Amino acid sequence: QLQLVESGGGLVQPGGSLRLSCAASGLTLDNYAIGWFRQAPGKEREGVSCFSSSGGSTNYADSVKGRFTISRDNAENTMYLQMNSLKPEDTAVYYCAASSIYTVQAMCAVSLYDYWGQGTQVTVSS
Repeated sequence: QLQLVESGGGLVQPGGSLRLSCAASGLTLDNYAIGWFRQAPGKEREGVSCFSSSGGSTNYADSVKGRFTISRDNAENTMYLQMNSLKPEDTAVYYCAASSIYTVQAMCAVSLYDYWGQGTQVTVSS
């Protein structure tokens, strides 16, 4: 059974850090384009950071550049999102996703992704 399971969300003060994890089963992340997305209340789901299928390309939303870092551990079949200098506007449900579409350049369009985790809540508040 194909499954993506996120963990690591929680409540953090502004300026704090969190590390999200996404463990995959039933698929090998190394063969997919992968990424992190988020959805705040009343807003559309948006791409945060993504890896290309080749693994050689990443991209980040302008709002998180310099603060968030995406990474992957192929041996553990897990991907991560390190989030530093968190802001209240980062509050959202964060999802990991995988796309079976082969990409050389990282693409964070929601419509490209086939497989989704259940989401983990991140709340940034004092």
